[in-house]
Amino acid sequence: MLKSDKTLTGAGDRPSIADDVRQLDDGRNLTASIVNDLGLAIVTQTYRPGAPFPTEAELCLSYAASRPVLREAVKMLTAKGLLLARKRAGTLVQPEASWNLLDPDVLRWMLQRAFSIDLLIDFTEIRMSIEPRAASLAAHSASGPQRRAILDAIERMFAADRGEEDALEADIAFHIAVLEASNNRFMRQFTGLAETTLRFSIRRTNEYKGVPRASALDHKKVADAIVGGRAQLAGTLMSNLIRGALDLLLVAGNHPLRP
Repeated sequence: MLKSDKTLTGAGDRPSIADDVRQLDDGRNLTASIVNDLGLAIVTQTYRPGAPFPTEAELCLSYAASRPVLREAVKMLTAKGLLLARKRAGTLVQPEASWNLLDPDVLRWMLQRAFSIDLLIDFTEIRMSIEPRAASLAAHSASGPQRRAILDAIERMFAADRGEEDALEADIAFHIAVLEASNNRFMRQFTGLAETTLRFSIRRTNEYKGVPRASALDHKKVADAIVGGRAQLAGTLMSNLIRGALDLLLVAGNHPLRP
């Protein structure tokens, strides 16, 4: 008796769900790789504003990518302000003034080009306007788990003093935990940007200060004020922390101190 076509078609004759997921992941990974490669090339001026940008066909060939994958990458770079697609004019590289500097990827690429202390100074100025207020809000409204996260980060900083933890990761964890504990939706959006830049700025400020790592004790004072619900003190102590970093950068960059 003949089997139906459905019976003849075995499971091995068609892609499984796992295959579909794997292909999707591969496409996303390739897209992310292309975005990172082209984004860095634009920010480091391999592709300059006004200069010819490779065509879609050229990029597909260069990255061995399909047109949908390439178009998604270009779309993402356009959203970051690095590219502008125009009908008949092709894709144009945008000047820095058009870039989304609050995008963590854009900032990371900028920090990977020739070192600019002015960039770190500008970012630290933004921290001065956000993190002290975040510390005050955290002292006012942080939940139990959020306070625990702040204290855990402090414990990690002291562990780093004993050589048992990564000092940079612990320092970043503290600042991220405070931003999260502010429970302000806009301040929470700042965490990705802060983490990206702190990986560069903390090393620089510690170097300028002549210390191997940030002071766990000074950070603990901020944490204690937050956990103790002392909002004004928490904001003041956080401001002092960031002010110290800002002053170091200003001196290193031969800039006058700022109010």
